[in-house]
Amino acid sequence: MQTDIIDIVVHIDETLEHSRLATIEEGLRRLEGVISVCNQENKPHMLVATFNLAKINAHDILAYVTAQGVHAELTGL
Repeated sequence: MQTDIIDIVVHIDETLEHSRLATIEEGLRRLEGVISVCNQENKPHMLVATFNLAKINAHDILAYVTAQGVHAELTGL
């Protein structure tokens, strides 16, 4: 059985306080199929999410982020 593990980059348009970004990251980690979420301190607009494509897709991840009241889009890795 092959598992498709995918990495995506979500670009957040707004400059968020660290605590708000951390809250979004934690929420993403709780979604079924999301394996990890991280960002680099020097690139606070970029979130990298690793997920199992059999359980969740990139648009679900983007929808979660935008539901938090920020503007965001998927970008290439």
